[in-house]
Amino acid sequence: MATLIHTLSDHSDDVNYCAFSSSCLATCSLDKTIRVYSLNNFAELPYSPLKGHTYAVHCCCFSPSGHLLASCSTDGTSMVWDTRDGRMLAVLEQPSGSPVRVCRFSPESTYLVSGAADGSVVLWNTQSLKLYRSGNVKDGSLVACAFSPNGNFFVTGSSCGDLTIWDDKMRCLYNEKAHDLGVTCCDISSQPVSDGEHGFGYFQMASCGQDNQIKLWLILFADFLGVELKYKYTLSGHSAPVLACAFSYDGQMLVSGSVDKCVIIHETSTGNTLHTLSRHTRYVTTCAFAPHSPLLATGSMDKTVNIWQFDLKQPCAGNTVENESKVAVEDWSEDDVSAWLCAQDLADFVGLFKMNNIDGKELLNLTKESLTNELKI
Repeated sequence: MATLIHTLSDHSDDVNYCAFSSSCLATCSLDKTIRVYSLNNFAELPYSPLKGHTYAVHCCCFSPSGHLLASCSTDGTSMVWDTRDGRMLAVLEQPSGSPVRVCRFSPESTYLVSGAADGSVVLWNTQSLKLYRSGNVKDGSLVACAFSPNGNFFVTGSSCGDLTIWDDKMRCLYNEKAHDLGVTCCDISSQPVSDGEHGFGYFQMASCGQDNQIKLWLILFADFLGVELKYKYTLSGHSAPVLACAFSYDGQMLVSGSVDKCVIIHETSTGNTLHTLSRHTRYVTTCAFAPHSPLLATGSMDKTVNIWQFDLKQPCAGNTVENESKVAVEDWSEDDVSAWLCAQDLADFVGLFKMNNIDGKELLNLTKESLTNELKI
């Protein structure tokens, strides 16, 4: 079951977006602010709220390491913040000055993409924080974006209903009319799946739209073959436009939020509905799964963000041993170790482990003696 464990009510206007890192949750709002919370106890961090935008903040996202947070706004800018102290590192102005509706870091943190209401899409180099490439969709506002897990391709969705696939040189590789009344959101699962014919190598993509539907696609990203997009099935559980969707970290679940005020959790292999959550009193605008813990956040025009926790006995959710085995423990980064500590309710030790640069290999070599004598645990 999914259990409501916390409600955040700090925003003074519609919540537009929420995003997790391994240790934090960020939320942004029509009230021009971004708020950042610790996953340990959902306390707001000392530097929060982040203020810099002069109009509504539409979207926010963490870099894969969690050290950077990006936000974008009607004011025509994307801002990059340091999550350690809340410092603003850059103000990236959309060349056209158009309201920026969506932003995303690439999986390797090489790029930040920003998409705007005039259809312009910009790739920013995250090292130099300078413009790298820019382009335009042929019609409509750019409202949705997702990167392929290898970071070499990304997909954008427009208010005209098109899904467009780009490579990291901003070449348009593929275009598909997906939702007649407009795309609202898209997400790509980080876990590969089999298409049943050609084995693994495909990734699941979900797109949702003003047509009340969620479409599941299989997408193949191959540098030598280009890209291939195959329609899989349609989910029709919502009775009104679907505004948000997100895959769980293991790809086994898809969550969606809608104008019908409901959140639906789907099993991706079958399309079956696992849960319908109906605790918001207005449109559900955003939803996100935590990467390493069994948490889901949903945000709404009712100005609140609800935090849900999953029963770990379910096939889905988060940091069970079975799911972590997809990345062998010896290959864990320091951040993976930190996320694992948080999931075991050992968040107090994260600082100590980071100070001692304990990654997966080091973790496996810890003994009772080294814990006691060297780390004083």
